[in-house]
Amino acid sequence: MKSILIILFLICFKTMAHETDYKNLSKIEMDVLRNDKIIGYSNYYFEHKNNTMIVTNDTKFEVQLFGVKIFKINGSSREIYKNGKLISYNSSTIQNDKKKFVNLTYDTIKNKFIINGSSYKGKAEPDNIIGNWWNSKILSSKSQISPLSGSIKKQSIKLVGKDEVTFNGKKLKLFKFKIKSTNQNLPDDKKLNFDVWLEPIKGIIFKVKYNRLGNWEYRLKNIN
Repeated sequence: MKSILIILFLICFKTMAHETDYKNLSKIEMDVLRNDKIIGYSNYYFEHKNNTMIVTNDTKFEVQLFGVKIFKINGSSREIYKNGKLISYNSSTIQNDKKKFVNLTYDTIKNKFIINGSSYKGKAEPDNIIGNWWNSKILSSKSQISPLSGSIKKQSIKLVGKDEVTFNGKKLKLFKFKIKSTNQNLPDDKKLNFDVWLEPIKGIIFKVKYNRLGNWEYRLKNIN
């Protein structure tokens, strides 16, 4: 019975996620935490015009150890959707002193994404999702494109439980998912291994957790 309910939920969620397309959103703000300490932010801004949606992102955080910066991210990106379909994505990120980038366009004739990224250059199927945390469709995709470097990783999604949080004075019921790489031969620092909490009615990701040289968390701060 439990497995049937999970399957029905996932079918409903996939339908809902493709219908809403975030038309009523203008901003999602997320705190970035490491070992329960806020170290920066990742904010998304939405612009809607006719059948086009533009999503821009600004992400900045840094990790210090004994007053010395040991890890730093400073990045921005821009996604353009028409009729709910991604037609272009561009990002530029400085990770420590290394530059990463993605330039993606949709080829309507070939029905493929054309990617020029710092880690991958080539084609990709149009059902891939950019791995940004504003987009709950990442929880119904079989693979994701790195928003920093353009690399493509196949993934498995599993609904593992339910949770409850208080947000702006209201109690919300969330579903907890696990995202993992299907290729377990990848190096540990390249594998997907995320816990994701989703509010299923509006399709909003409230929290993302993972462990990589510390306990990391992206946590919803504000939504408009």
